[in-house]
Amino acid sequence: MSRRWRAVGLAVATVVAGLGIRSQTGGAFAKCAGDALYTVLVCAVVVLVAPRLRPAVAAGAALGFSWAVELWQIAGIPTALHPLFGSTFNAPDLFWYVVGAFLGWCLILGGRRDGHVRTADPDAAAEEVSSVRSR
Repeated sequence: MSRRWRAVGLAVATVVAGLGIRSQTGGAFAKCAGDALYTVLVCAVVVLVAPRLRPAVAAGAALGFSWAVELWQIAGIPTALHPLFGSTFNAPDLFWYVVGAFLGWCLILGGRRDGHVRTADPDAAAEEVSSVRSR
């Protein structure tokens, strides 16, 4: 499966998880889980846009974006963007974004083995094995 399709699946699963958590729980757990899942979703979008990025770079970009949005809330996000980016700075959110970036990194790595992208293409797999043997 291509990394883009995995990213689409990750994005859909993240939205479903977020909606499920929101509908079944509340309070601090739902808030913290939502913060972490927000960053997982951003990570999936980063991979969707740039599938060749290393997982750590994609997770780092998602974390940087999430932190930037949180810090932007101090300056004041336009009211029209509040539903997407929130409106109130909350320092503990910065930690939960790290949790989400780590989770996103782990989920992206789920499609990798020994540092190489898994492939269903037998010719590519044979070529990879051949190149490893020739070393």
